[in-house]
Amino acid sequence: MYTRIFNIILQALFIICVPLLLITTNVRIVLNSATIYDYGFSKYKIEKYTGIELEQLQIAGQQIRDYFNNDLDRITINISLHGDNVPNLFNEREILHMYDVKQLVKMVYVGQLCSAILLLMGCVCMIFNPSTNGWILALKYLGRGGVFTFSLVIAISILAIIGFDRLFLFFHLVSFSNDLWVLDPRHDYLIAMFPQGFFFDCTVAIACLTLLGGGIFSLLPRVIRLAWKK
Repeated sequence: MYTRIFNIILQALFIICVPLLLITTNVRIVLNSATIYDYGFSKYKIEKYTGIELEQLQIAGQQIRDYFNNDLDRITINISLHGDNVPNLFNEREILHMYDVKQLVKMVYVGQLCSAILLLMGCVCMIFNPSTNGWILALKYLGRGGVFTFSLVIAISILAIIGFDRLFLFFHLVSFSNDLWVLDPRHDYLIAMFPQGFFFDCTVAIACLTLLGGGIFSLLPRVIRLAWKK
């Protein structure tokens, strides 16, 4: 009886933590990828639209990534614009919104760490529990977590393709308790540098990486069993 309850709890833990780990890890990768930023700057012709040279956009992108990983509350985007030094490209509204974004980023980092620790603890508990099948059961639950991840991302991807505008709006309404995210690209550099299309591309990148991870996790038990037999 207790073993069955224990296994149900562990299975639920794996099904929740595998997608959480994969999604948060891939969000973190995309958030901190200079390649993604440069791709967005090029694709959406941000240099032409804002008048900021590509090299300065790249500097701004690096400063944003640094901000996500430092202990500062206020972001400072110090670049050169039209030959003049700009102490901070962002206005007060943008600075306050970036602080809110940073709190979300911190939650992503915490979610990644917690899910990794819980998965590790779950694996250890099963492997060293004499009443279970040990690592075989751990692989089985990891596989189920991978299948759930794959299904979840497919469902979210369909919603994003059908109506990314609504999904993007819903995300902001749920994630922020204020309207600081409502910016004007004619006056606010933050939204001018990162238009909605940029976030759609980031979502696609995160979805693809997570699908790959989910696929690997789902196939892992079968591959290891085949390798073990050989």
